[in-house]
Amino acid sequence: MIRYLLILLLSTVGMAATAQQYMLTGYITGSKGERVSFTSVYIRNSTYGTTANEQGRYQFKLEPGNYNIVYRYVGYREKMVPVTITNHDETLNVQLEDEIFSREDTAAYNRKTDRGMAIMRQVLANRERHMNEFKTYTCQVYIKGEQRLTKAPKSLMSSPVIKQLDLDSAGRGILYQSESISEFNLQRPDKFKEITIASKNTGGSPAFSYNKASDLQLNIYQNIFYIEGLRSRGFVSPVADNAFKYYRYRLTGTTVSNNRTIHKIAILPKAKHSSTFRGYLYIVDGDWRIYSADIYLTQENDNINLIDTLSISQQYIPVKDSVWLPASIQYNYQGAVLGFKFAGYYLGIYNNYKIDQTFPDGFFNGEVLKVDTAANSKSSAYWNEVRPVPLTPQEFRDYRKKDSIFTLQHSDPYLDSLQRANNKFSPLSYTIFGYEAKNRRTKESFSLPPLYRSVFYNTVEGWGIDLPVTYTKKFDNLKYYSITPSFHYGFSSKLVSPSVHAEYLFDPLKRGRIFTNFGAEVMDLNNVGTRSLWFNTLSSLLYENNYVKYYRNQYANFGYERELANGILWTSSLEYSKRRQLYNTSFQHIFNSNAKEYTSNNPLAPDAPADDRSFLFPEHNALTFKTALEFTFGQRYLTRPDGRTIMPSRYPKVVLNYRKGINNVFGSDVNYDFVSLDISQDHIQMGLTGYSSFKISAGDFLNRKTLYFMDYNHFLGNQGLTFDPTYIGSFHFLPFYQFSSNDAYLEAHYQHNFAGAFFSRIPFLRKLKIEEIIGANYLTEKNNPNYSEFYVGIQRLFFRVDYGISFAGDKKYIQGFRIFYGIR
Repeated sequence: MIRYLLILLLSTVGMAATAQQYMLTGYITGSKGERVSFTSVYIRNSTYGTTANEQGRYQFKLEPGNYNIVYRYVGYREKMVPVTITNHDETLNVQLEDEIFSREDTAAYNRKTDRGMAIMRQVLANRERHMNEFKTYTCQVYIKGEQRLTKAPKSLMSSPVIKQLDLDSAGRGILYQSESISEFNLQRPDKFKEITIASKNTGGSPAFSYNKASDLQLNIYQNIFYIEGLRSRGFVSPVADNAFKYYRYRLTGTTVSNNRTIHKIAILPKAKHSSTFRGYLYIVDGDWRIYSADIYLTQENDNINLIDTLSISQQYIPVKDSVWLPASIQYNYQGAVLGFKFAGYYLGIYNNYKIDQTFPDGFFNGEVLKVDTAANSKSSAYWNEVRPVPLTPQEFRDYRKKDSIFTLQHSDPYLDSLQRANNKFSPLSYTIFGYEAKNRRTKESFSLPPLYRSVFYNTVEGWGIDLPVTYTKKFDNLKYYSITPSFHYGFSSKLVSPSVHAEYLFDPLKRGRIFTNFGAEVMDLNNVGTRSLWFNTLSSLLYENNYVKYYRNQYANFGYERELANGILWTSSLEYSKRRQLYNTSFQHIFNSNAKEYTSNNPLAPDAPADDRSFLFPEHNALTFKTALEFTFGQRYLTRPDGRTIMPSRYPKVVLNYRKGINNVFGSDVNYDFVSLDISQDHIQMGLTGYSSFKISAGDFLNRKTLYFMDYNHFLGNQGLTFDPTYIGSFHFLPFYQFSSNDAYLEAHYQHNFAGAFFSRIPFLRKLKIEEIIGANYLTEKNNPNYSEFYVGIQRLFFRVDYGISFAGDKKYIQGFRIFYGIR
């Protein structure tokens, strides 16, 4: 027995020795001794590689053996060095030679006959073949990101700021670092799934963020590609099938590298301010594929945001037979904000490609990213072991300092003291921002809305107070429940309206929740919403426009919601209500008493005086059942340890609604059946011309024996100068109640944002980065003339101004301006 154990022990030791890896490291320099940053380094005839760091230092972990190491960077001749790894670490410093391209006779250059045009015709002719060389692949991706402050206004650089940000005397230093290691799986044409194994970041949120492998999936062979966050329109690829419409090409030289003839092609946009790149493509002769790309965007391009310049460098290597895929890709950017100048990069290294993999059924299930539960808790020792790109001394110092700060800031004493400080009650803060107290140990929280939103005025209740208080309890498995008791009181109406809302999220990954509401409320007769208490208070007091019409509701309801499958969400609820009509009780004229008068609380008598008590509906009971199925085709989502995030779908969303007024149960007086179908999609990318959004909705009452005004189908109208454009499906000028329907209807909405496609061509508007918007809304129903409206608008960030005109039938109805400034 001892003999067998000894043999097993010796075998295990032998296996460990065989698997031992050693470090190959060194610096890469150019012909003049300059450090060559971010050089691609890989083992020939393999897909295992790395990239040098900012100082030209690289590192490899290799088992003992013989290797041919390839060093490659744009502008330098590719170099291959044979290396033998024995039983110790090796140092290999490499000097690259400048790439010498034999040049054409520049005096004889003719843009129509230049060989660059002929070469690019060959590339475009073979474009589809290169795009379809494989069906699937899997690989490992390492991404490193960094953002630096390169210059700061001296007036703002106090000693505490410099110390806190670890800046030098010139205001320079690292603001942000990130690293991630993922397994990336792709199936053509558009399915992918990323599994993040490890992730690390320090510092604040960067101006330009690409932390996922999918963020760096820039396929230069596709026609149009989008760079998230840079702008809402796409850019034309220099190898798009219609590239000659946007680009000219010039052969600037040819060289031979590794027995391949490589052509250097200058990319020359035909228009100065256009959705195009500048830079160079390196093309393999005969195979007519991209060897590498070195392209860039600047402020001369249409409406790019956040940054001034973005450079993209991509290196391709042969993976299998004639299949070439990126070995590395890098984004370099720089910009300036309020006198602060910053620069940064994101580097992606692709290793261990496996082509034409077979994935199990259901693998591509809509989950495009899954972050391992332990991904964010990897130790420094782990990262030192697996990191393919060595840290620079400054990066190492930054990590060490910020890791120490992180450890301190996540210690129990620090977190307890921070909690005590944050939980202190400040009357001023409560008035403006509200108040929240948290207990991190029990995961309980208690919150109040801002005081200014708790005081209201309307003509039905007069001055009043609305005080909701929310208690939330969270659990380690992401489940939670919340309870919100609310006290609402109108001093003029003398109506006390207490209510309670509660919900329990029992299945976070499937959006499973149950909810209940009971109590009494003064509610809007338009159940899709008109104006909040706060905005109705402002419009009532400042302009004497009491747009919102209210009724009294004492109710109890219970509901359930959960995904039945990915992209299919079912919601259902049952409510019992006791409802009665309300009238105006307050007619305070504070600012403009001689110019206008308030209107009746009866929406069907809009011109009646404020004290009108005309009949709208009798006091009655209502038992109502609602259910809806929401279909999001091609739903994609991210799964992180803190929950699931639904991503925007590339396909329309369909919602089927059914509502039933149940008669003669618990004294219920209502008796109707309503069905509707909604089809909508937001942010449909339209290439170089921006993006569109639309919604179409149709419905009818199959049975309308007994229903009251609040049971009608209502529309999201708008009255007043401000509007909310964040939801496609709203009108600009439609009155809140006049078109409410108890019959069949059809409404349609369309909006297109050109994202600067036209204004960017006008010099004095280009720098403003204004986006142009057009849109139309339409409503047809029985008992009302067809309603339509058309509008144009301009937008910059969260500020938007529209001018529109509406028609009721063939007559002009309302026209004017509408504005949005980020507050709803």
